[in-house]
Amino acid sequence: MARARAIRVLSWNVNGLRACARKGFRAWLRGARAEIVGLQEVRASPGDLPADLRSPKGWHTHFACAERRGYSGVGLFSRREPDRVETALGIERFDVEGRFQVARFGRLALVNAYFPKGSGKNRDNSRVPYKLDFYRAVFERLQCLRRGGYRVLILGDFNTAHREIDLARPVDNRKTSGFLPEERAELDRWMQAGWVDSFRRFEPGPGHYSWWSQRFGVRERNIGWRIDCVLASRAAAKFVRGAFICPEVRGSDHCPVGVDIDPAIFG
Repeated sequence: MARARAIRVLSWNVNGLRACARKGFRAWLRGARAEIVGLQEVRASPGDLPADLRSPKGWHTHFACAERRGYSGVGLFSRREPDRVETALGIERFDVEGRFQVARFGRLALVNAYFPKGSGKNRDNSRVPYKLDFYRAVFERLQCLRRGGYRVLILGDFNTAHREIDLARPVDNRKTSGFLPEERAELDRWMQAGWVDSFRRFEPGPGHYSWWSQRFGVRERNIGWRIDCVLASRAAAKFVRGAFICPEVRGSDHCPVGVDIDPAIFG
């Protein structure tokens, strides 16, 4: 019996969907061959978006928006209609920033999350406690989904490079939010609880990044960070056939990342 064609799931921090659309987002979406796409940092409410971004033909779309205009926000584009979509953690200080979605497709629970930066307005690390609290709140929600029998994928911008191999200049960034010991320790806790970094399951080598500073020449020299990921619960990991990063895709300071999954994950 022929093996069923894998289903592609993609994640992309677009750094403003309207801005990304001016740089080719529509063409990318048409050609991506994806079944599900999670976007982060949409920075717009559905009413702010033109119809072909708000609800492209052939896609079901769902958005979670921040109360503050032009800030944060996540969006989900899916070829198949989810059984249910939730857009809140039930904690007001997180929900007002529009950082979380969970969509159920049969036995798959797919979470799209935009984890906060730890740096504050003054380029300090004042938001690290908020960031870590958000991590813990999402972790508890995911554990509930796992206990409920769901196969769980969480994708998004985690805003943390887990290991030294995940950024080009680890020594220079030990005191920078995104690579602080306490941030990395939180991801250690996730891995110890059974979460699988899908990309590292297939690619152990260096030089693979998903975000680059917008300073001149940085991306061309590949001085980046791998902070965009797809994590899989143990139950979901056995359905992941491959994982990848798409550094050739422009339009944002991040690039898309994704996984190919066995369609049996839904059943």
